[in-house]
Amino acid sequence: MLVIGLTGPSGAGKSTVSRLFASFGLPVLDADEIYHALLIPPSECLNDLTAQFGRQILRGDGTLDRPALGRLVFDHPEALERLNSVSHRHVLREVRRRLRTLRDEGVTAAVLDAPQLFESGADRDCSVIVSVLANAELRVHRILLRDGISREDAMRRIRAQRPDSFFRAHSDYVIENNGNAESLLPQVRRILRETGVASG
Repeated sequence: MLVIGLTGPSGAGKSTVSRLFASFGLPVLDADEIYHALLIPPSECLNDLTAQFGRQILRGDGTLDRPALGRLVFDHPEALERLNSVSHRHVLREVRRRLRTLRDEGVTAAVLDAPQLFESGADRDCSVIVSVLANAELRVHRILLRDGISREDAMRRIRAQRPDSFFRAHSDYVIENNGNAESLLPQVRRILRETGVASG
C-alpha cells in the first residue's frame, strides 16, 4: 500500500490539501484527530502523561486540561520533549494499527496527515512525503483567522517550527499554497498521477 505522508508548518494549508486527497477517494489518517481520541478516558496515553506531569494536567472530570498542560511545556524544551515522547509513541502505534487494517482491507493508497511527521518518526512508514508550504506572512494571517490568537503568539509558533528549507530537503513533493484553493488541485493531481494512484 502506498502511504502518502502529508506534513508542513502551521498555517500552510495542509488541511485543505488533505481534503483534496480525500476527494479522490483516499482514506486519510489525521494524526491530530487520533491523538485527541487517544486522550479520551479511560486512556493509556493520558495515564502516561499524568505520570509525567502530575494530576495538575487533569480537569475535575478526569479529562485533559489542555491549557494547563500547555503552560507546563510552553517555552520549556525539556518538558515539551517529554510530552512529545509520550504522545508520539501512542499516536504512532495507533497509526500503524490503522494502516495495517487498511492494508488488510485491500486499500492501495492512503494519506497520513501529520504535522509532526518527522518528529514522531512516522515518515519512515511513508512511501512518499508531501510537504505543504506557504510564505510566512500568509501563514500568520491564516493562523490568526483560524485560532484567534495574537500576532505575537502566531509568530512565536512559526519560529518554533522547522524552516521551509528542512521540508524541501526531506520531501518528495512540495505543494506551494500561496494562492487560492483552486491552485492546489493541479498539484495534487500531479502527485497522484506520478505515484500511480490516479491517471489523467
